[in-house]
Amino acid sequence: MADAPILTTSTTLALAEPLTLDGGQQLEGVRVAYETYGTLNANKSNAIVIFHALTGDHHVASPHPITGKPGWWARMVGPGLPIDTDQFFIICANVLGGCMGSTGPASQAPDGMPFAMRFPVITIRDMVRAQVALLDSLGIDTLHAVIGGSMGGMQALSFAANWPERTRAALVIASAARHSAQNIAFHEVGRQAIMADPKWLDGDYYWQGKGPESGLAVARMAAHITYLSEAGLTEKFGRRLQNRETKTFGFDADFQVESYLRYQGLSFTDRFDANSYLYITRAMDYFDLAEEHGGLLADAFARSTARFCLVSFDTDWLYPTIESRSIAHALNAAGAQVSFMELSAPFGHDSFLLDVPALDRVVAGFLSA
Repeated sequence: MADAPILTTSTTLALAEPLTLDGGQQLEGVRVAYETYGTLNANKSNAIVIFHALTGDHHVASPHPITGKPGWWARMVGPGLPIDTDQFFIICANVLGGCMGSTGPASQAPDGMPFAMRFPVITIRDMVRAQVALLDSLGIDTLHAVIGGSMGGMQALSFAANWPERTRAALVIASAARHSAQNIAFHEVGRQAIMADPKWLDGDYYWQGKGPESGLAVARMAAHITYLSEAGLTEKFGRRLQNRETKTFGFDADFQVESYLRYQGLSFTDRFDANSYLYITRAMDYFDLAEEHGGLLADAFARSTARFCLVSFDTDWLYPTIESRSIAHALNAAGAQVSFMELSAPFGHDSFLLDVPALDRVVAGFLSA
């Protein structure tokens, strides 16, 4: 078994220059919280950026400071693991709009008060802009690779398309080049749950200590269902009752699956900001890489010389295989080097976070090629 990964740095960078956003605004004083693992080599050629998903953060392989749980990809990042910190220098940053140290709606605005809903609407490309500025500050011109799953995969695609000279490889897992109508719909349900909570107060809830926890919990519950597969839910819970022999004929959590979702929702409110959820889901909904490049996805990769690897899972209905296949077709049309595979796993969209040995082999093989 590999040793625990050694956290090299956990810090926050204040960007020296204002960040110009896709919406036309300029955001000054942007802070980017990030962690690094491993050692940057002399010519700075072994750096890898890992982009996190919607509910993730920069604690990719170190214990979460609030929950105490292992990093969200601790099984993948570390000495001797598929993303080997003995070989690579790993960087993972909390996204712009986040709530774990990077500038977001809970951050202090120039007037000393939280931005709240005065925070500008951001895009996936804006998130990547902040991370490119981080790389500039670290003096890293070209990455060995960018890696991301789900929303992290969107960021990896955006990086490779918009800053093609800055990475030699891109590994995109369980992701898409644009958000589907179904995915936008699920996000809208979550946002409406938050905004319907009386404690949301039009986003100005920071002064009262607790925000719209009920609404955020419901948003998390709805989203979490999309991360799983029907087969996985049936195997794990079926119609089994929760700590009881008979139904209560009421509205308590009679079924195990109900209890599980309630726990997921409530525990999420301990570590995530409701306004950040609004902004990050909106950024995902706006993401359309083809639209950014004249309407043709192949044109997004016209200048790229990177190697690409696309991975999907057969039980993922949130970002099904057809999404990855369409990206592969566009990359082929652009003349890019691309490999694509669909892996079998019972866990649905969350498969990229869980124990799927085939994914481990793909990641390790692609990075060492």
